[in-house]
Amino acid sequence: MIREPSRDISVLKERLLIMASRAEAAVNRAVKALIRRDDNLARQTREEDAMIDQMEMEIDEAALGLLEQGPKGLDLRMVTMAMKIAHDLERVGDEATTISRRCLDLSHEPPLPYQVDIPRMATLALQMLKNALDAFVNRDPAKARAVIPSDADVDALNKEFHRELTGYMAKDPQTISRCLSLMVIAKSLERIADHATNVAEEVVYLYEGNDIRHGGRTARPAVESAIHSV
Repeated sequence: MIREPSRDISVLKERLLIMASRAEAAVNRAVKALIRRDDNLARQTREEDAMIDQMEMEIDEAALGLLEQGPKGLDLRMVTMAMKIAHDLERVGDEATTISRRCLDLSHEPPLPYQVDIPRMATLALQMLKNALDAFVNRDPAKARAVIPSDADVDALNKEFHRELTGYMAKDPQTISRCLSLMVIAKSLERIADHATNVAEEVVYLYEGNDIRHGGRTARPAVESAIHSV
């Protein structure tokens, strides 16, 4: 029986959204583990990363199967961008795992007071990811474009945090290991925002055909050529 590409693409989107939900939950869980100093929660995040990895492989396999059916136009872009978005979500899961590892290290040392609000960084990064995925679901490239400027806010918080922690290390060498762990956590949150930005750019390309990476506004020649040749 011949399968309907449109139905298969709908299934692919559903899998992608389930993967996104798991990646977002992993980050939330890792940040809660940090704030609560909860080793069990941190270990749970690490253990569930394998499930996110598996979902990426399943999405890639499904997407390759769809490509063999010769999708055209928007369907072709949907399949190729789904693979890219899945990769970004897998990396979000990896960053959650990195945060959870550092949580386990920090839980064995006295807490270090700091001014920068890590939960706020996490909230900003995850809101970016949520908005980018909402834009994907609702076919809204304008909403995807609106995500991108928020990346600078997360970058600024990360830099401020690094300056604060560098000051701690200079004043008290005994805080170095804790400060380095917190720096890694902040960098992971910054990278999650970067992946959210990637998803937003991919959504713009999906629905507009415009490549806005690195400030560009042109169509991606290789993929566009493939679309028009099918």
